[in-house]
Amino acid sequence: MTELRGFYPEIEPYETGTLDVGDGHTLYYERSGTRGGKPALFLHGGPGGGISPRHRRLFNPDLYDVMLFDQRGCGRSTPHAGLEANTTWHLVADIERLRTLMGVEQWLVFGGSWGSTLALAHAQTHPSRVSELVLRGIFTVREAELDWYYQYGASEVHPEKWAAFVAPIPLEERGDLRSAYRKRLTGDDENVRLECAKAWSLWEGRTLTLLPDPATSSGFENGHFALAFARIENHYFIHNGWLEDGQLIRDAHKLRGIPGTIVQGRYDMACPTRTAWELHRAWPEADFHLIENAGHAFTEPGILDRLIRTTDRYAGHVDV
Repeated sequence: MTELRGFYPEIEPYETGTLDVGDGHTLYYERSGTRGGKPALFLHGGPGGGISPRHRRLFNPDLYDVMLFDQRGCGRSTPHAGLEANTTWHLVADIERLRTLMGVEQWLVFGGSWGSTLALAHAQTHPSRVSELVLRGIFTVREAELDWYYQYGASEVHPEKWAAFVAPIPLEERGDLRSAYRKRLTGDDENVRLECAKAWSLWEGRTLTLLPDPATSSGFENGHFALAFARIENHYFIHNGWLEDGQLIRDAHKLRGIPGTIVQGRYDMACPTRTAWELHRAWPEADFHLIENAGHAFTEPGILDRLIRTTDRYAGHVDV
């Protein structure tokens, strides 16, 4: 039996900085690995999730030069939890600014969950700038995907966690939970904003893994993190990511010629497998890996194994 691959050793960035992208937003970015190695961009989830030290460890540091950044409004980017001038297309423009800053013509783009959405939007807008595309836990912000997770669907699998999610919302407003949360997350009452941010954030944190994993879910309770995560996610989802419904799968033909890999957990509650399957059907040239004993998180052993093998292969390190 082949041993599952795990994270590369802990590594510190060799460069950190900030980039003023206009509209009052400043992005935090970092680079890790080896300067001059294979260029790669890591796109975090959420939206609003921010980067973490573990994200650096998805790439062989001897072979890659990886750009990671906190998207508008989250992590160490400012203003914290800011919603103005914060859309999918602002982020796509930010990615191009970062590529120019790095001084590369092309790079491997790696995105999971919301990061897969942003990776697809970027690659379909600027296909000549993407050397390879690695996507995990596919999400395309379609209305059916949002309804599954925030109205009816995942609620039937995790009823006790769902009860905590809907608790801050009166019964008469539960027919449109995204709008009900929007009103409170953008309201004037600081205590209500924080209560709702934590409830929204924990619903996601507690349903990411196949089996309960407090190490994964605990961070979602942090008030500072939750406020940006919940406000930005809700803001994007209220606006359907500023995408036409089904746009990213409809336009998958724009990815032709880009080597790609899709990695999906069978029992992903946040981003059900149907979306990954439909992307695979629309983009059959990409490798498709359905991990049977996994949920959503990139830390699930089978998902992590496949991601590490994929980044190794695209760096020419091993043929797997």
